Amino acid sequence: MRPHVEMIHEDDYIWHAAELPGGEGRASERRLSADEEDGSGSLRLDFHTDWGRGPGIHHANTEYYVLDGSMTYGGRRIGKGGYLYLPKGVPADAVTFAEGTQILHYREYGGAGFDPVQSLAAPRWEGAREDVIVIDSEAMQWDAVPNAGPMPGLFIKYLHVDPVTGFYTRLVHAQEGWADHRLAHHPCYEEAYTVQGHMEYNFGTLDLGTYFFRPARVKHGHFTTMEGGATWLLRSDGELHNWYTENEWVRWGGEAINYGPEGGRMRWSQSAHDLGRGPSRRTEQDLEMLRASLAYAREQGAVDTDVHPHGHGTDKSLVAIAKAIDAARLQGGHDDHDHSHDHSHDHGEEQPALDWGTDPVGLEHPDERTDTGAHNRGHGRIWKSGDPIPAPIISSLPVRSRSRGYWDGEGL
Repeated sequence: MRPHVEMIHEDDYIWHAAELPGGEGRASERRLSADEEDGSGSLRLDFHTDWGRGPGIHHANTEYYVLDGSMTYGGRRIGKGGYLYLPKGVPADAVTFAEGTQILHYREYGGAGFDPVQSLAAPRWEGAREDVIVIDSEAMQWDAVPNAGPMPGLFIKYLHVDPVTGFYTRLVHAQEGWADHRLAHHPCYEEAYTVQGHMEYNFGTLDLGTYFFRPARVKHGHFTTMEGGATWLLRSDGELHNWYTENEWVRWGGEAINYGPEGGRMRWSQSAHDLGRGPSRRTEQDLEMLRASLAYAREQGAVDTDVHPHGHGTDKSLVAIAKAIDAARLQGGHDDHDHSHDHSHDHGEEQPALDWGTDPVGLEHPDERTDTGAHNRGHGRIWKSGDPIPAPIISSLPVRSRSRGYWDGEGL
């Protein structure tokens, strides 16, 4: 499993000697995220000299994307935007990178292992599938994303799609002014590196060199795309279905034993709304763009509620709790209950359970407590149309680097 990283700027990370066995030359890497169970990783590499490696077989599905400089594969040279996909267990041709080249490097379902071979005629590993992909993405056309949210304005270039698992790598561009006032979650993980532009969203600021790795079902959104738009190299390990939430809230609490007044006991509670109190980091331009997204959605027939930054307006957790109590009372025949009297006494009868609108059991994937991913709440699972839709999960402490990310309640 990989930890939730949301988000970092690569400049806040240290350099390591690049893990590129069998190559000749010198390179360094920044480790954006890593899976220490199977060796998967997402890396930013700089080549300090010309670097090259002969034909061989990679121990992981391997990807290279050129941010600046040039890459040569099998005699074909590609500059900025060059993309190379080398499947696990499949013989690959020689690859070289010119001095000064900067790339993104991904390994999936395996580590950095590399077995040299004499030629591309070497046998594939048993079970190996797919073929090498070489693309000059700068020569590709942008395609409009269907159902881009409440507003048009998202564009895509597909670099690789696994026909069996649905795993895919693509470039995504949001044009200036594109916004989404909702929060989304997906059945698969999602990661992205910003290669151009500026966007604000619930976890902070996405600009050149920022990166996130988001496990399945972590909610995210409130997007506003600023001047010049924004572009990412984006990957996910399955079909990226969009499920949306509004009026989101989180509240937690307990009873202190020895940290109340004078070291004594006390009841306490906090909410995402509490964390957002004070001046909002959202500018008026931000808020206007979110309101424009809402207005567009309403023009299309949506009944979405008004947009308010966390910490402003009514605390949504209190509204939700009050609704759940009222619904329970109505079901229990307590519709004439006096809401103002003291609740500290015992009613002498069993009280109805709070009514949250749906059974919490139905908000889980049916296999998430028993399958091989049961140890990881953010483990992705294949979802098919007609299956129950699992609810978002909470990630309360994602990895954040010193210069990026906010902690104001929106990131919950």
